[in-house]
Amino acid sequence: SGELPTDAGVIPRSVRQIFDILEAQCAEYSMKVTFLELYNEEITDLLAPDEPRFPVLPVPEDKNKKPIALMEDGKGGVFVRGLEEEVVYSAGEIYKILDKGSAKRRTAETLLNKQSSRSHSIFSITIHIKELTHESEEMIKIGKLNLVDLAGSENISRSGARDGRAREAGEINKSLLTLGRVINALVEHSGHVPYRDSKLTRLLRDSLGGKTKTCIIATISPSVYCLEETLSTLDYAHRAKNIRNKPEVNQKMMKSAVIKDLYSEIDRLKQEVFAAREKNGIYIPRERYLQEEAEKKAMTEKIEKLGVDLEARDKQLVELKELYDAQMLLSAELGEKLEKTQKDLEDTRHALHDLEEKYSEAKSTIKEKEFVIFNLQNSEKSLVDCAYNLRAELENAAADVSGLFSKIGLASQLDHLYFVMDRFHFNGHCS
Repeated sequence: SGELPTDAGVIPRSVRQIFDILEAQCAEYSMKVTFLELYNEEITDLLAPDEPRFPVLPVPEDKNKKPIALMEDGKGGVFVRGLEEEVVYSAGEIYKILDKGSAKRRTAETLLNKQSSRSHSIFSITIHIKELTHESEEMIKIGKLNLVDLAGSENISRSGARDGRAREAGEINKSLLTLGRVINALVEHSGHVPYRDSKLTRLLRDSLGGKTKTCIIATISPSVYCLEETLSTLDYAHRAKNIRNKPEVNQKMMKSAVIKDLYSEIDRLKQEVFAAREKNGIYIPRERYLQEEAEKKAMTEKIEKLGVDLEARDKQLVELKELYDAQMLLSAELGEKLEKTQKDLEDTRHALHDLEEKYSEAKSTIKEKEFVIFNLQNSEKSLVDCAYNLRAELENAAADVSGLFSKIGLASQLDHLYFVMDRFHFNGHCS
């Protein structure tokens, strides 16, 4: 019926939505897909046709998937050379391609997962849409969707991985740790981001701090047994959430430019086919070819190693520059503090000099006041002595006055007595 099942994953739902939107817009478009996996730091095309096997010389299973080189595009990005592109016209074709590629992915059973992914995979959808400008000129808008399935980090002791499986888990954890370092460097705005430490981070460079919109889905387990992995995954996603990308609008090109590029590609392929048909190309013995390929691989590894060393030296230089800047900043701060301290010391000296002068003045004033107080105390003592003498004299005078008053009272009584007696004698004589 064309309906997706309820347990359909992210990729089928994304594909269905893309086709629904394109059909609703009645757009004229073309679409192609690629599917690759990253296993033990080797890129393999999951859509490449299987190489024929000969009964006499059986080819091991791992040799079916030929490793592919990861190249720089000269614009700060990377591309995978020789990757098989499948042109599709419907969602059903993409579902078949997904089945075909997923069947080739490396999986294995562990104690934690019956079908554990042993590799990372990237499924890419590239769409070319034809649009008309206001001048009725045809434009080609190009958009790309990368759907990345990361293999989960693995605790080797609990998963029971041994030998080859343990090496696979080690490579998986190594690439995820590098991805974690890249995320930390981007979140902390570090001067050096270690994209080149892993092919996974080189492939995801645009998605991490680049020009794309990125969405991360963290897969966790409700089991208490996996609590440590769940917390680690959530912390991983939380740190990645703080990355700030700078998305750009989909690229637009003139249809004539696209056709010109296609004609150039066709001419190049024709020349290669003609050279192969006429056998007028360059042919070398297989041993020499293998030797040159080995030398080329060794040279590539050497260049990559030199690049890593250069990045390490650049990182060291950046760290030394940061340390130098920090020391210069600290020196400037210490210089400012020293100047401030010297100024404070000078102010303190002036204040101390003023205080010494005030202390001298206060000391002189105290001596004067002590002298005045001493004189006042002597005067007060003299006054007290005088007061005591005056009090004694006053007490004597009071005693004399009291005696005088007593005499005066006695004299008054005598006068009254004399008056009465005279009156008595007068009355007697009269009678």
